[in-house]
Amino acid sequence: MSTDWNTGQFKNIAGALSWQAEQQPHSIAIHYPQGGLLQPYKYTHKTYKELNELSNVYARGLLEYGLEPGTRTALMLTPGLDFIAMFFAMFKAGIVPVLVDPGIGIKPLKRCLEEAAPKAFIGITKAQLARKILGWAKPSCRQFVTAGPTLGLGGINLKTLRTLGNRSSGEILHLPDAEDMAAILFTSGSTGIPKGVVYRHRHFSAQVEMLKQAFNIKPGEVGLPTFPPFALFDPALGMTTVVPRMDPTRPAKANPKVLVRTIDAFQVNNIFGSPALLNTLSRYLVDNNIQLKSVRRVISAGAAVPIRVIRRMEKALPDDAEIHTPYGATECLPVCSISGKQMTPEIQALSTSGNGICVGLPVAPNRIKIIAISEQAFSTLDEITEMAAGKPGEIIVCGPSCTDQYWKREQQTALAKITDADGTIWHRMGDAGSLDSTGRLWYYGRVTQRLETTQEVLFADRCEAVFNPHPELLRSALVGLGERGTQTPVLCVELKGKLNTAAKAQVSADLLKIAQVNSLTQSIQKILFHPGFPVDIRHNSKINREQLAVWAAKQLGGEV
Repeated sequence: MSTDWNTGQFKNIAGALSWQAEQQPHSIAIHYPQGGLLQPYKYTHKTYKELNELSNVYARGLLEYGLEPGTRTALMLTPGLDFIAMFFAMFKAGIVPVLVDPGIGIKPLKRCLEEAAPKAFIGITKAQLARKILGWAKPSCRQFVTAGPTLGLGGINLKTLRTLGNRSSGEILHLPDAEDMAAILFTSGSTGIPKGVVYRHRHFSAQVEMLKQAFNIKPGEVGLPTFPPFALFDPALGMTTVVPRMDPTRPAKANPKVLVRTIDAFQVNNIFGSPALLNTLSRYLVDNNIQLKSVRRVISAGAAVPIRVIRRMEKALPDDAEIHTPYGATECLPVCSISGKQMTPEIQALSTSGNGICVGLPVAPNRIKIIAISEQAFSTLDEITEMAAGKPGEIIVCGPSCTDQYWKREQQTALAKITDADGTIWHRMGDAGSLDSTGRLWYYGRVTQRLETTQEVLFADRCEAVFNPHPELLRSALVGLGERGTQTPVLCVELKGKLNTAAKAQVSADLLKIAQVNSLTQSIQKILFHPGFPVDIRHNSKINREQLAVWAAKQLGGEV
């Protein structure tokens, strides 16, 4: 079987699983917990040969059940063996998975499923109950597969699906065109409405190859992916996946003791986690003087990773281990990356003085431009104004993993996509930043979360990096009160621990002094203490500054 990700069977990323099963049939593909979160600590495993065979059985079963290539199918299984096997099975059968984050809320979830209009629904019993009671995708769904008892909700369970799949045998692999739709992945909606990102088969193939090259990932490594969709890359890369015992929708609340025990038990080499999870884990490691001797690589994404979290994590890792903080989005991933070792004292000093957060050089073969911030849509690059090095603007990117449309959202697609003269699609990241003279990207924050006073434009993450090194701060968030153009900046702060009134007053004085020392932040003259910032449901890391602005306005008796 070809090892070229863009030719032959590798046009379908599921072909990579079949290839790995040929290359290392008896190597363990996945360790996964049995029982619920409250049951005794117990893991079992499947080899690559077993995982591939199970995905073949599921693929044949889905086709026997009547699903056809191209059928949009909602997938709501819990992280583990069946989730991974089913995802690859759907690709093998040419079925299009629709993934929606269950934590986005009942109404947004229902709206996403209405937009995607799946014809089939594969989910745990709880998800099927919710589908029935709440009417998810009721007009479109006709076929149902339940992991667990069906409870009279219609369709079949996994046992019946396996029976159908075992009516025949052999490898199964749908060979699509590279431009065929492979999946619809909904954004979390943390900075806007959730949108269904259309992934084509070439996007997944490119992502796997880019991740492999960017982080030098090799077959045989053992990975702990604490964000379930990232676990889907592991089998394609020949890694052993260890499914963590945690609630994936609450990474910040993960039990670090359980994570450490899992890492040690399976000699994990590679950890993928959100900044919130790394913050929780690194604190536990340092406080208890624990070393993760097997770990050689940590990858953290989902939001900007504070430098102090990186440095704290480094203390618990071997000297030759690397911490990578790639930048990207559901629509385009990875865009660029930087390692902890590349974050020199010079870069740290630039960040804390207001130069933004350095997110590194583009991952080859991506290209990045900075354009003048504008609310209007652009059809071609001829219509944009490109900013010079060091000048702020909106980040746009093009590359092989850059997607080209949102499902059934023509207006949002028009706003987010720009076409080059040769037909290349550029994606507007919706983030502000700048490129330095070496080509490194500096992140400033979301374009929509910028503040415009009567005198200047302030970018949230750029300004917050000036204040975040204060020893009492967990994090800060800059919000604006009033209409854009006449906004008043307010710095909301979340403390590491409880402080009395006098101590809070001292922190506030410290922050106001820091603000006055830096010309970038001199207009910030209001400080508010918040008990716990609202964050995104996917990574528990992106701050919902829009919600904070409403809260701040109430505290100060003003309006957003």
